[in-house]
This record gives sequence, structure tokens and C-alpha cells, in this order.
Amino acid sequence: MAGFEVQTREHVVFVDITSQVAAAAVESGARDGVVVVYVPHTTAGVTINENADPSVRADMKLALERLVPRSLPFTHLEGNADAHVKASLTGSSVIVPLADGRLQLGTWQGVYFAEFDGPRRRRVLVSVLAAR
Repeated sequence: MAGFEVQTREHVVFVDITSQVAAAAVESGARDGVVVVYVPHTTAGVTINENADPSVRADMKLALERLVPRSLPFTHLEGNADAHVKASLTGSSVIVPLADGRLQLGTWQGVYFAEFDGPRRRRVLVSVLAAR
């Protein structure tokens, strides 16, 4: 299993980690299989979405902040309940097919680390399951 760190500088931000995930897949030596990307944090997530137009990330941030505003009367004592809800909505893992040593993402797709309680230093784990 490989991994890398992401340093976020904003409270809520989507960070393109496609190149780091692709590098971990290459380093594994696998040619075909699946790549599992996992974020071991309760206030962050990972998602696949468009990476051609940065306004998509801004729109995702806007939508999640409107769906789950920080101002709701949450009872969680740490004051970051909205981040927990957003992380659950986004999810903690994605799976990407691997063929000929390359991620099989769609033309416009990228893999994004989703920070909901930053700024923080976070860990992303990448596991490549090779086909036999």
C-alpha cells in the first residue's frame, strides 16, 4: 500500500490528486486491476469529478455548503459536525480501474481529495489490486 500527504490551506477545498494516484499505480508495478483510494479521516473525503473546468470544484463546494451549512444547530461538541456530514456525503474511498498501467478515468475526470475541516495535513492511502 502506498500513500501520500495533502496539506490543505482552506477550510473547505477540493484538491486534485490524480497525478499522485497515477504515480502510486505506476510504482506498484501492476498492469491491470483496480486502484483503491482511501482517506482515513472523518472530516475529509475523496471523489471523482470533472477536472477540466475549475468552476466545477467551486460549484461542488457551494452546493455542499448550502446543503450542510456550518450554522445548523449541531450538537457535536467540537464544532465541526458539518464537516462530518459532508465527508459522509462525499465518501471515504473511490475505485478506479487500471489497464496497461494507466488509470481508466473518463476524458474529463480527475480524483479529488475533499477537505471539509481545514486547513490540515491529511493522509491519502492508495492500494493497487492487481488482476491475475
